[in-house]
Amino acid sequence: MKFEAEVIETVKRTHDVKSVQFLRPSSFEYKAGQFMFIIIQNEDGELRKPLTISSSPTEKHFIELTKKLTGHPFSNVIDSLQIGDKVTIDAPYGSFILNEEVKKIGMLSGGIGITPLRSICRYATDLQLETSIILLYGNKSREDIAYKREFDEMQEENSNFKVVHTLIDPPSDWNGYTGFIDAEMVRKEVPDYASRVFYTCGPPAMVGAMEKLLKEFNLSQKQIRSENFSAY
Repeated sequence: MKFEAEVIETVKRTHDVKSVQFLRPSSFEYKAGQFMFIIIQNEDGELRKPLTISSSPTEKHFIELTKKLTGHPFSNVIDSLQIGDKVTIDAPYGSFILNEEVKKIGMLSGGIGITPLRSICRYATDLQLETSIILLYGNKSREDIAYKREFDEMQEENSNFKVVHTLIDPPSDWNGYTGFIDAEMVRKEVPDYASRVFYTCGPPAMVGAMEKLLKEFNLSQKQIRSENFSAY
């Protein structure tokens, strides 16, 4: 489905991560974890890039994208969008989605790779699904954690959801994990990993490392779902 979408809100998630919310047509349906193409006309012609739909299908009023602000031309255009501006959206696409028949999920994410997982976690929480979700989320610093407050609130709302953070550059008062997500962290926080389906999403190097780790745990390929942002 291709349609013109109006910006209704912008939200700064971190110092270099921004969400843009568009008015959602009543006829537009998608699955948690899917992505869309954003099409913008400028003086250089048409810009067309794929971005995850970071909102959940349960959020009926808006469609949200969340973008790391890299300073590249397309990123700058996204950053400059104001309420009332319009873009063209072509969506939905992608199979990195929640299978509601799977009752135990592990999530391994880094940085802006959190966007499809936020959609899935919000969806599961809003619908009060019985799906057990354990999210391990790595970032450089505490200030780089996108959606931190929302994930904290989700844990209060949803007894089946747990998020565990790890930081590369933690502050002096940090009591959590430090460094990258590794096998020891997974074993400790997801002790029943052998019975879970894992979703991993983030920078290419991180996704590759997580796939390797999970295969070393002797998980089957059916238990590993990955989304590599380099393809977009």
